[in-house]
Amino acid sequence: MSNTSHPDRLTVAAEIIAACLEMNNSGINQGTSGNISVRHGDGILITPTSLAYDRMQPQDIVWMGFDGTVDGALAPSSEWRFHLDIMRAKPEVGAVVHAHPHACTTLAIMEKPIPPIHYMVAVCGGHDIRCAPYATYGTEELSKYALAALEGRSACLLAHHGSIVAGTTLDQAMWRAVEVETLAKQYLGCLPMGEPPLLSEAEIAHVIRKIAGYGHQD
Repeated sequence: MSNTSHPDRLTVAAEIIAACLEMNNSGINQGTSGNISVRHGDGILITPTSLAYDRMQPQDIVWMGFDGTVDGALAPSSEWRFHLDIMRAKPEVGAVVHAHPHACTTLAIMEKPIPPIHYMVAVCGGHDIRCAPYATYGTEELSKYALAALEGRSACLLAHHGSIVAGTTLDQAMWRAVEVETLAKQYLGCLPMGEPPLLSEAEIAHVIRKIAGYGHQD
């Protein structure tokens, strides 16, 4: 069922546009390569394809139902499939941010995950941030790979592509996206000196328990 009459639709759409602009201003994305979705009723609100963020209006944000219904004047992002599939598979997720941040994408080109170099890896739910295998953008295959890489995690890299970060809210997803890019930069900074020493899985599990229930984790 379409949510065209939902009183908060344009408000949420405006928040998505603001997050897109912030994504580019913060340097975690360039141009229109990124896309954002937010859970809304029986579906998601998602950025349209190939429209500059500074030209977007709230009415341009597309609603897609979990049943495949589309409501909007423009076509949804070419990456709509993994946004919709993540929201279907993970009811705790309220927002998904996909971007092409420089450091994350550099590691993704090398098909390298982000290992537990720093305890902040824990904010994504596990002892590492996996890198999903490559598949052409917008395909069902890519969506399946992304879901597998996100099992027990709120972030992953996409080989030769970029990153996906999820959160219970859009604010949390955006915060995590910046944290993941920071971790990627730190890892890249270590690699010229060799593979860095890593924190143990037990220590990351300890940190996950320690941070649960406060800050951006709630």
